[in-house]
Amino acid sequence: MKKYAIGADIGGSHISSVLIDVENECMLAESFSSQKVNNKDTAENILKIWALTIKKAIGENNISELQGIGFAMPGPFDYANGIAKFTKAVAKYENLYDVNIGGRLRGMLGLDIPFRFMNDATSFAVGESWIGNAKDYDKTIAITLGTGFGSAFIDSGIPVLEGSSVPKMGCVWHLPYKDGIADDYFSTRWFVQECIKKTGKALHGVKEISEEAQKNPVVKLIFEEFGTNLGTFLAPWAKRFGAECLIIGGNVAGAYDLFGANLEIALKKEAGHIKIQLSELMEAAAMVGCARLLEENFWNKVKPLLPKM
Repeated sequence: MKKYAIGADIGGSHISSVLIDVENECMLAESFSSQKVNNKDTAENILKIWALTIKKAIGENNISELQGIGFAMPGPFDYANGIAKFTKAVAKYENLYDVNIGGRLRGMLGLDIPFRFMNDATSFAVGESWIGNAKDYDKTIAITLGTGFGSAFIDSGIPVLEGSSVPKMGCVWHLPYKDGIADDYFSTRWFVQECIKKTGKALHGVKEISEEAQKNPVVKLIFEEFGTNLGTFLAPWAKRFGAECLIIGGNVAGAYDLFGANLEIALKKEAGHIKIQLSELMEAAAMVGCARLLEENFWNKVKPLLPKM
């Protein structure tokens, strides 16, 4: 069996890729490659940057041992067929609409190997359940808190996308919450809006807002409210799913000390004992998770789920 797989994480303004030793279940950190991307650029220019970044991660001596390439992709995307479905409505990569990403990149890289695709939040969850801080748990809810609210439900390493124990599509960002949907309340923009509303200060990111919280009790209360809201929102689903672990990634996770206590109290009121873990892999978790698509046993279980992502 060939030893390596590439995991490539496609973000809104960058691509990161790394070589994964599938046999030994670890990353080769020295292979990490990342590049900024203008998501408004032409399809050709975007794909050239993606191809160059992946090529750097592969290196010169590993091509013969490469099983394939896994991609952690944001939606909307045809994960089963590797075709981009980004539109102007999502305000990124719209010039890739209807492009066969696998076909184009395979030609650019000159590789005749499998190219496989999975949702980015699901890839994060799979990576954490495979070699991350959720590896010791069967039933895990994974969330990423950042520009958007990513989520996935994992049972014995496999994403759960349907059934009575999980929401529609196996994620929670779209569920109704207060005056909108969950994504409105559990993302960076909520912090920015609340900070303006309650202090009049226009701070532009959670790191900046968390620094303000150290000296401003009003801003500290914003984080506490966030933690209570998040725990209250997630608790019914954690209970229904029988989750043993909640793992948290994304840039908001860096402010866990400001909202974690409130999250834990609200979550445990209804869901009982559930272990909360912060991701150590962070962005790398998505690369690890999508690289696992090249492991045939895992691929055979996940492949039927891709059209439902």
